[in-house]
Amino acid sequence: MIRQVLIREHGGPEVLRIEQAQPVAPKAGQVCIRTRAMAVSKPDLLMRQGRYKWSPPLPLNPGNELTGVVTAIGEQVDSVRVGDAVLLSARELPQRGGCYTEEMVAPASAVHVLPPNVDLQKAVLLPSYVVAHAMLNDFGLPREARSVFINGVSGAVGSALAELAKLRGMTVIGTVGSSSKEQYAKSRGVDHVLNYNSDHLLAEVLDLTGGEGVDLVFDHVIGPGFADCIRMLGRFGTAVAYNVYSPMPDEDIFGLLRELSKLSLGLRIFNIHTYDRDLPRLHALTAELVQMLAQGKIDPVIGARFPLERVADAHSLLESGEVIGKIVLIP
Repeated sequence: MIRQVLIREHGGPEVLRIEQAQPVAPKAGQVCIRTRAMAVSKPDLLMRQGRYKWSPPLPLNPGNELTGVVTAIGEQVDSVRVGDAVLLSARELPQRGGCYTEEMVAPASAVHVLPPNVDLQKAVLLPSYVVAHAMLNDFGLPREARSVFINGVSGAVGSALAELAKLRGMTVIGTVGSSSKEQYAKSRGVDHVLNYNSDHLLAEVLDLTGGEGVDLVFDHVIGPGFADCIRMLGRFGTAVAYNVYSPMPDEDIFGLLRELSKLSLGLRIFNIHTYDRDLPRLHALTAELVQMLAQGKIDPVIGARFPLERVADAHSLLESGEVIGKIVLIP
């Protein structure tokens, strides 16, 4: 028997229950993975709460990322071998979820074989980097951009954006909400760290850029402050909004863009589910990040580790907003 997490009704962390399940043998084209680490991510919370439109039906397992070791392969599998360390993201599966488990059977085409020097607990954090990598490097944004503003730069995607932007030589301005997160952001190479609760955030950004504004803005908060994200853009600048669950702006954004038309600004909306129709490209983006991790170019941060039986505590910590870095479950 293997242990897995199931929820049979939507609700708070208390609905996450450990249940026993029979192991499943891999069929043709599949592999069996013995789990070593699972990431705890925002979509997991949304599934548990019943707020994720791509969620499988109840009862469901809300996990979406795992790393482990291949213990068996089915027929017609030649890309993976028994003993390989691998990464699996549910984004590359027919259905989201299923990764809070001690063992999982998945299509061989969806797994990423990890180089021997890769830490499996850090590798399980790469799907958060995929969002950042896709937005920054696969979204048609200007390659010549030299400066970027990242709202919530200490978060999982925000810190990945900052790390990837620094690899491109960009100046990074980011916001946080506490002194501990400020120190963390600075340790990760963010050039200028501001408090997002400031009443003068726009003025501070413009002051840091000599009044010119930034080339790119990435914002997952949206809501009342989004208009100022537009105002802090320089000529030909682009703002990217990437959280479909955020509140709407409280100003007429199209009217503001027209008001600032002499700057020729752009507004983009990003959703990782765009890649649901191009899984080979998603797979390629993830493979690029696997190589970056193996080469030491990126360094995902683990904020907390919990055993699988404390999955409810892991969800509570993520919801609190107090964790710096990603939460990992260990089977």
